[in-house]
Amino acid sequence: MQAWQVATIGAPAQKTTRPMPQPGPGEARIKVAACGLNFADLLMQQGKYQEHPTLPYTPGMEFAGTVDALGPDTEGPDIEGTASGTRVAVFAGSGGLADYAIVPTARLVPLPDAMSFAQAAAFQIAYGTSHLALDHKARLQPGETLLVLGAAGGVGLTAVEIGKRMGARVIACARGPEKLAIARAAGADLTIDSDTPDLKAAFKALGGVDVVYDPVGGPAFTAALSACRPEGRLLTIGFASGEVPPIPANLLLVKNLSVIGLYWGGYLTFAPHVLTASLRTLFRWFEEGGLRPHISHELPFDAYPDGLNLLQTRQATGKVVITL
Repeated sequence: MQAWQVATIGAPAQKTTRPMPQPGPGEARIKVAACGLNFADLLMQQGKYQEHPTLPYTPGMEFAGTVDALGPDTEGPDIEGTASGTRVAVFAGSGGLADYAIVPTARLVPLPDAMSFAQAAAFQIAYGTSHLALDHKARLQPGETLLVLGAAGGVGLTAVEIGKRMGARVIACARGPEKLAIARAAGADLTIDSDTPDLKAAFKALGGVDVVYDPVGGPAFTAALSACRPEGRLLTIGFASGEVPPIPANLLLVKNLSVIGLYWGGYLTFAPHVLTASLRTLFRWFEEGGLRPHISHELPFDAYPDGLNLLQTRQATGKVVITL
């Protein structure tokens, strides 16, 4: 089978030919149909991510496809009661950029009939992160004001969509009129260009913020912090800017603010039931027509490096998906 493989941290991935993998007990082999790319894939390949897979590894954190085979003494996944042909989405942390992937059966998530493989590959991390952050962590309430930084990116756009569904007034911050238009189409009530010379003043002019959703970091976080109302909550989702912002503890004290970290994948190790419940809600919302995954680029398998470049240069909006 064909697979992309990272052999050296900091070096580009290479396409290789590998033997067909065989599932062990408790595992399934998935015939991969589509793999979603994430900024974390880029960071992992550079050695800058919080998780460091054993080298060599196959990138691709989330993907979708069909169950192809089960390991010995493994009961069929509790999806449709059968192994062969079951349509699933998987968050595995790595392994998705290959013709076939081996995953624990507990990681398999059944797909709604109306969801395509490309949509499924773009769904779990982006929507799961935003829903868990806004609902489970920040307890966003109807009528509150939500400020989303990086609002046209993979997770930012889902935060706009979910925040609006939860009844918030949504302010989207992104770079340039094209990206701001995409955020408005996802439900943003107001938009601010991230290239605005004085972001702090622009945020404050909107009347204050209750919740900040920040996958970017850097100066935008500092500006948003100053715009928070008393008891505001700031969600740190990632640092796409490359800059981890310093947090002035005195301002947190004076304004009774909370800074809340969220690493979505970490819940798999200490509270997987929280992820399961969140995804169940999200798939129901999708079936009801309430969520519309935005995929800006669908690329063939050989174009994986091009997909990473789209993320690195911030040319993508929503998600980039590799199809097999």
